Amino acid sequence: MKKATPEEAAMDPSVLIDEKIASLNDWRGKMLARLRALIHEAVPGVVEEWKWRVPVWSKDGILCTGETYKDKVKLTFAKGASVDDPAGLFNSSLDGNTRRAIDFREGDKVDEKAFKALLRAAVAVNKRKD
Repeated sequence: MKKATPEEAAMDPSVLIDEKIASLNDWRGKMLARLRALIHEAVPGVVEEWKWRVPVWSKDGILCTGETYKDKVKLTFAKGASVDDPAGLFNSSLDGNTRRAIDFREGDKVDEKAFKALLRAAVAVNKRKD
């Protein structure tokens, strides 16, 4: 993972996330912005951070990171293996012992209700501190 530059470290993480979204002038920027909004709706008081040169959302610990690739936007849940996912949203990093991820590709629809429930479940896992 890349470390933040001194300039990045001095900036407000929310501004860095805004800049990241603005730099993606295709479907990925729109998707990341939508996912960010849903995270804020689902988790009041969520904290935005900038670590490893990617957006990070935390509440009682890291919930997820938001990475962008050429063909996807990936949300990696730090403790995803412990998070109940009845809707089966996790579709990546399924073999790990700790993390789970959701890869969103161009044209994918977000199941907002299930996504918000997954985020709330991730907060509950963080609160357990196991």
